[in-house]
Amino acid sequence: MLSFAVLVPVNWTAGETLEHIEDLTFSNIDRLSISNVPSGSQRFWAHVMMAYVFTFWTFYILYKEYKTISTMRLHFLASENRRPDQFTVLVKNVPPDPDESVDEHVEHFFRVNHPDHYLTHQVVYNANKLAELVEKKKSFRNWLTYYQTKYERNPVKKPKIKTGFWGLWGKSVDAIDYYMTEIEKLGEEEAEEREKVISDPNAIVPAAFVSFKSRWGAAVCAQTQQSRNSTIWLTEWAPEPRDVYWDNLSIPYIQLAVRRLLMAVALFFLTFFFMIPIGFVQAFASIDGIKKVLPFLKSLIEMDVVKSFVQGFLPGIVLKIFLILLPMILMIMSKIEGFTSLSSLDRRSASKYHLFVIVNVFFGSIITGAAFQQLQRFLDQSPTEIPKTIGVTLPMKATFFITFIMVDGWAGIAAEILRLVPLVMFHIKNTFLVKTDHDREQAMDPGSLNFSVSEPRLQLYFLLGLVYSVVTPILLPFIIVFFAFAYMVFRHQIINVYDQKYESGASFWPDVNRRILIGLVISQLLLIGLLSTKDTAKSTPLLIVLIVLTIWFHKLCKGRFESVFVKFPLQDAVVKDTVERSTEPNFNLKEYLQDAYLHPVLKVVKFEVSKEIDEENPLVATKRTSQRSSKTVSNGTAEDGL
Repeated sequence: MLSFAVLVPVNWTAGETLEHIEDLTFSNIDRLSISNVPSGSQRFWAHVMMAYVFTFWTFYILYKEYKTISTMRLHFLASENRRPDQFTVLVKNVPPDPDESVDEHVEHFFRVNHPDHYLTHQVVYNANKLAELVEKKKSFRNWLTYYQTKYERNPVKKPKIKTGFWGLWGKSVDAIDYYMTEIEKLGEEEAEEREKVISDPNAIVPAAFVSFKSRWGAAVCAQTQQSRNSTIWLTEWAPEPRDVYWDNLSIPYIQLAVRRLLMAVALFFLTFFFMIPIGFVQAFASIDGIKKVLPFLKSLIEMDVVKSFVQGFLPGIVLKIFLILLPMILMIMSKIEGFTSLSSLDRRSASKYHLFVIVNVFFGSIITGAAFQQLQRFLDQSPTEIPKTIGVTLPMKATFFITFIMVDGWAGIAAEILRLVPLVMFHIKNTFLVKTDHDREQAMDPGSLNFSVSEPRLQLYFLLGLVYSVVTPILLPFIIVFFAFAYMVFRHQIINVYDQKYESGASFWPDVNRRILIGLVISQLLLIGLLSTKDTAKSTPLLIVLIVLTIWFHKLCKGRFESVFVKFPLQDAVVKDTVERSTEPNFNLKEYLQDAYLHPVLKVVKFEVSKEIDEENPLVATKRTSQRSSKTVSNGTAEDGL
């Protein structure tokens, strides 16, 4: 409302500035932008003033939202039911000990350093190979069920299968006998691998899930340094059991640093080389642009149908196809980096995707688009005039982004509510992959909200709104419509459609807040660059002040609220522990936590995962010969339960 009430009249009544620039491609929408204001005009002070208004309005809204969500998170944590992760800490980089196994070393360390609160622990097994065998056996069982059902329906003819690649060639054998034999072989391999995992000390990785008698004990351990050496006995809150990404728990600590360095380099090259297809897409942002770059297509693109399609939809559609493959690549990169929970994988992938969207979709569309659109002008003018041309052209990319909002935003939200892609995928799976009722249930699984894609996508529209609120206000109604539709649709999908993979308790909000402020800083920097081409150097110090204020506001929010999202208040922990101790005094917490963090493929096996606590001596007997006679421990007995 403020943009339209103040800036649109200022821009529209500034005269016919764009007509006086030779060979400049523009539209009527550009008359409503800052480009229509002549250089050196006093009207630019209106834009500077509105930049201050929008910045402080953003501060107010973000601070209010941060405070609200912090309160809601604390209320949620205080009122939620008992969960294993409330009492459990993930310990990584357990140092090797010549006299003790990892299992014994973990128990000894925490019985010594947390004698009154340690309850039990579960070491982490490298069961990735076993998990592959279990999954393969599960698949073969589904095929066996399918062929048995098929034979029961038509007992005259026994089903056959070829043993070659994908069953396309090879020796033809009885399908039922083949799968029964293969399942028997896999069962033997599974039993052998399971026994190896349980009995082989090398199958235990230097990590463990350590559980405590109270939330207070777990909070103290998770939020403090356990050793003088800050690289060993690393503790953090354990993710809830369904949130654990088991494949990455067996990665050595040193290897993690190397993996993350390599993925950072890979992300840089992926981001850099993706500019090439983005630049090609932007060549088709306008009919006049195509004529300048590809003049031999002039007669074809002047046809009404082709002209409407190419200029209106082709740029956004092609760009969307490029971006569809991106989230899968970024998720694979995050898994290689070694994050140990599904939520951390989502957060890391969202961070990569956000960076990619800023560099390629936003900056790539502006810079490359300007270069293609003004190619002839760039070649004919002196280098000192190029910044001025870019400054004039930047607001004119609003036309492309309006199209992008309609194609990617509006149509994307409509596709979200219709769920056409999941519908098509279900019928494909039902036709080619579904063999049993269990397969059909899996094919009908609606999945969960893909945070690593949805959140950065929303951030792009925040960025566009912040940038163009001062530069080209005509773009804002399109963004408002997008957010209105997105709110209604996603609210419905989250409540009624999607299944939740994990519960984060709004722990992603600090990332959301930070990225909105990054968009605000980008808008301020672009406004400084734009006004510098308009002979308004006096406004630069005032806009630099806005950047400093934005950074200060980020520090303020970080210090004021962020700890709520990464730490659990000891006061709240004591309250919950006291309430549960009074209402359920006989609850067996150790039994509740005993196999909560055992690898899923090992839960069918009953074996001792932690030594029983000796009530007479709360410290575990150590095998260290050098310390047997030198360490004595006094004081009391360990409490049972809470």
